[in-house]
Amino acid sequence: MKKLLGSFFVLMLLASACSTSDDGGEAGGDSFDRAAMLVNFADNIIIPSLQKFSTDITALDQATTAFTADANETNLLALRTAWSNAYLSWQAVGMFEIGKAEELSYRNFMNVFPVNAGNIDANITSESYDLGAVAAQDEQGFGALDYMINGLATADADIVAFYTDATNGSKYISYLTDLVDRMNNLTTEVLADWNGDYRATFVGNSGSSATSSVDKIANDFIFHYEKHLRAGKVGIPAGVFGTQTFDDKVEAFYKGDFSKALFNANLDAMQDFFNGKHFGSNATGESFKTYLDFLNTIKEGEDLAEIINNQFNLSRTTASGLDDSFTEQVRSNNNLMLNTYDELQKNVVHLKVDMLQAFSVRVDFVDADGD
Repeated sequence: MKKLLGSFFVLMLLASACSTSDDGGEAGGDSFDRAAMLVNFADNIIIPSLQKFSTDITALDQATTAFTADANETNLLALRTAWSNAYLSWQAVGMFEIGKAEELSYRNFMNVFPVNAGNIDANITSESYDLGAVAAQDEQGFGALDYMINGLATADADIVAFYTDATNGSKYISYLTDLVDRMNNLTTEVLADWNGDYRATFVGNSGSSATSSVDKIANDFIFHYEKHLRAGKVGIPAGVFGTQTFDDKVEAFYKGDFSKALFNANLDAMQDFFNGKHFGSNATGESFKTYLDFLNTIKEGEDLAEIINNQFNLSRTTASGLDDSFTEQVRSNNNLMLNTYDELQKNVVHLKVDMLQAFSVRVDFVDADGD
């Protein structure tokens, strides 16, 4: 009987040691400096990447103003360049769906794809729409701009003609302007939140509860990797989750030769964040990698952080053979898309299972894509 009671007592102690407190503090957890990691995330990665993106959105707004004031092919090309620059810049901030970004559903209003071209056309014709409605998420953002500046016609002169048409040109100009204004306003709100009180709130909430900043940012990071990078950019177009491919459900579909560049930019940004690499610099700070190193996390005799970085690199190498247009890749040799997906999927296990277990963080989102 004493042995049974003793075993029960040991089990209770182990359960207690693995639990987390409700007030954000450690409950028998490790001594890693989570606050220092959050400071590095906020000050050296998230806020600088948002500042750069805000600058690029401002440039996009200026290019839009120039084009709508004088719609010609030269200004259209300048607008496309500003759009491309901002879209690449977005790949470094889309994963941070926390704070004001979560409140506003920032990512979904900025970059849902594919967009509903039919609804966009109807909005322009009717001049009656509400871009703040959830149902309108696929009628705005980068995908809608892609349609407005790349997809209205094949020839640039014919695209410009939509904006100079005596009857309907003003409607196209108004919708284009409204799209960019909304993207600018949303970005201003998110950046202002980080530059205001939220930065201190984020860093100060360094405990180990389900609502702590570490738990939330880890889950947001993995959700973006799994749902938006792996599935959205590659898996869905490649037909991983069904019986057919979708060559029209790629990022920047109307641009045609840009989806690979966007994929690579997002993959790089996610690996840099994992490693705590400062935005725009080679310096690094406390991160998921250094947290795993601190815990000396080993999987099958290998360092887990090294396994994760190697898999990031292998995914990048596999994707290097893809066409600049994922639409063309799906049509010509979808096996390369499937191979890229498979390599990305391996890191889902390393990140979502192995890393979160090491951090004692629970998954807070539902996996509904059948994997």
